[in-house]
Amino acid sequence: MMFWEDKTVLVTGGAGFLGSALVRTLEQRGLAKENIRVPRSRDLDLRQWENCVEAVRDVDLVIHLAAKVGGIGYNMANPGSLFYDNAVMGIQLMEAARQAGVRKFVAVGTICAYPKFTPIPFREENLWEGYPEETNAPYGLAKKMLLVQAQAYRQQYGFNAIYLLPVNLYGPGDNFDPASSHVIPALIKKFVEAVETGAESVEVWGTGSASREFLYVDDAAEGIALAAERYDRPDPVNLGAGFEITIRDLATLIADLTGFTGEIVWDTTKPDGQPRRCLDVSRAEREFGFRAKVDFREGLERTIEWYKKHLV
Repeated sequence: MMFWEDKTVLVTGGAGFLGSALVRTLEQRGLAKENIRVPRSRDLDLRQWENCVEAVRDVDLVIHLAAKVGGIGYNMANPGSLFYDNAVMGIQLMEAARQAGVRKFVAVGTICAYPKFTPIPFREENLWEGYPEETNAPYGLAKKMLLVQAQAYRQQYGFNAIYLLPVNLYGPGDNFDPASSHVIPALIKKFVEAVETGAESVEVWGTGSASREFLYVDDAAEGIALAAERYDRPDPVNLGAGFEITIRDLATLIADLTGFTGEIVWDTTKPDGQPRRCLDVSRAEREFGFRAKVDFREGLERTIEWYKKHLV
């Protein structure tokens, strides 16, 4: 906890899903609320250089979470803006932080940076062994460039930048907008609404054969905080729970937890995305003692309960 004393911390994206959880975690670790800066995009657009300079002024530590994100459909519809916005925000912010003498920069990347056909479990050494899955490659590559930048800046300037690779997140407060949500909130919304309306079937994208790994948002926040405190190396680090579940099994589980008893119809004309995702999480545990704590079923139950309470 001593690490956070007398530090001023910039959390970009701090009002978002992961950011809100991280801010709570930092406060629990003793960081004073007035020492946490959370710029809002409407007030400080980080695609503009001068706003990046303003954001990092008199800051000791930057945790860069801000990102433009979405599910498969959103990625397919917006590849250009997803690439540009994510690349330019991160690259400019890290350069502004370097120029300002910020002591540490935590870049939070994405599992989408991994090659499409990465051996299971994904190890950090596999990161450059192929091109990412096509539907989210522009986003994944934009975020991956921050790893290149972090390592280059460490080599040339001695700048302490680290890079984390969180797997798909879920939990209370997630984005349930069907136009841009990821798979768990999208399925929760579909099944809850089907139960309410008495629908006999729910349509789900793809074949159901693809697998994913999911990390509860509070666990992710804990992992980021631990890395900020304890990790100062150039190598990227996976943040995950170390398991995988097929989308078919996930849909069945969420249907069960929401009380849906109808038919699940698979729209096989829609893409599955990356065939499999499951991380090797041993480096995070070895380097800074992170291990996910929240059981997946329990995390889903909490997320469904939150959705019903706040958005139904």
